[in-house]
Amino acid sequence: MEKKKKVSDFSKQPIEDKTLLIIGYIILGLFIVAIIVPMVYIILASFIDPVTLQNKGLTFDFSKWTTTAYTRVLENQQIWVGFGNALLYSVLFTLISVVVTLLAAYPMSRADFKGKGFFNTIFVITMFFGGGLIPTYLLISKLGMLDTIWAILIPGAFSVWNMIIARTYYMGIPRDLQEAAEVDGATEMVYFFKILLPVCTPIIATISMWQFVGMWNSYFDAMIYLNSASKQPLQLVLRSILIQSQPEPGMVSDMQSTAERAQLAELLKYATIIISSVPLLIMYPFFQKYFDSGIMAGAVKG
Repeated sequence: MEKKKKVSDFSKQPIEDKTLLIIGYIILGLFIVAIIVPMVYIILASFIDPVTLQNKGLTFDFSKWTTTAYTRVLENQQIWVGFGNALLYSVLFTLISVVVTLLAAYPMSRADFKGKGFFNTIFVITMFFGGGLIPTYLLISKLGMLDTIWAILIPGAFSVWNMIIARTYYMGIPRDLQEAAEVDGATEMVYFFKILLPVCTPIIATISMWQFVGMWNSYFDAMIYLNSASKQPLQLVLRSILIQSQPEPGMVSDMQSTAERAQLAELLKYATIIISSVPLLIMYPFFQKYFDSGIMAGAVKG
C-alpha cells in the first residue's frame, strides 16, 4: 500500500490566507533583518582597529582586530561603579514597581469595590497629563530626595498601564477559584498572596521584565536628580561616550592626538553598547517562557 503523503497545514489554507501569511512572514523577516544587521555590525565593529574601521569599514582580516576597547572599558572604575548602580536601581525599582502595581490592580479588578470608577478615572488622567519637569523637580527637592536613590525609584514606580494589564489579568481568572478559597476559610489576604499571585506568574514576569528594562535604559531622571558621580548609573557614563564622545578620564591617554582620541572614542562606543546589553540578553531567555504561558489552563477543574 502506498503511504499517504502528509499534507501540511499551510497547503490546506485558502488562497487568501496563504497570501496573508506570506506577507506576514515577509514583514517579520524584514523586521528580523533590521534588528540582526545592526547588532552584528556593532559586535564586529567593537573588535576592529579604529583606523581600519574608519577607512575600510568591517573586515574579517583578524590581524586588524583588537580588544583594546574592551580592555579600556573594563579597566575603567567609573564603568563598574555605573554598572553596579544601574543593576541596583533596576532590581529595586522592579521590586517596588511590581509590588505597588499588583496591590493597586487587585481592588480595581473587583466588581464590589466602591469608588472603582472614580479611581479608574484618576489613574487614566495621569496617563495623559503630568505636572511637568519643573514642578516634579521642585517636589523632589522639597521632599529632600535630591541626589538620593529615592529620586530614581519612587516617582515612576507606579505605572498605570501596567496596573491596567494586571487588572485585566486578574479579571480573567475564574471566580470559582476565589469561591473555593472562601469555602475553605481563606481570608482576602490569604487568597491574594497564597492563591492568586502563584497563578499570576506570567503577568508578574512580564511586568518585571518591562520595568527592569525601562530602568536599565533610563538616564534622564538620574541626569536631573543625581549630582554625585558615585551614584550615577551606567547610562550616564555611556551618554558621555555615545553622545558627547567624551570617554571617561583614564580610558584615553592624554598623550594621544586629537585624531587618535576620536578614533578610540568611536571604538569605545561599540564596546560599551555590547557590555551594557549583556544583562538584558541574559535575562530574556528566562522570562520569555512566561509571556505566552497558559498557566491558568486546568487550574480550576470542572
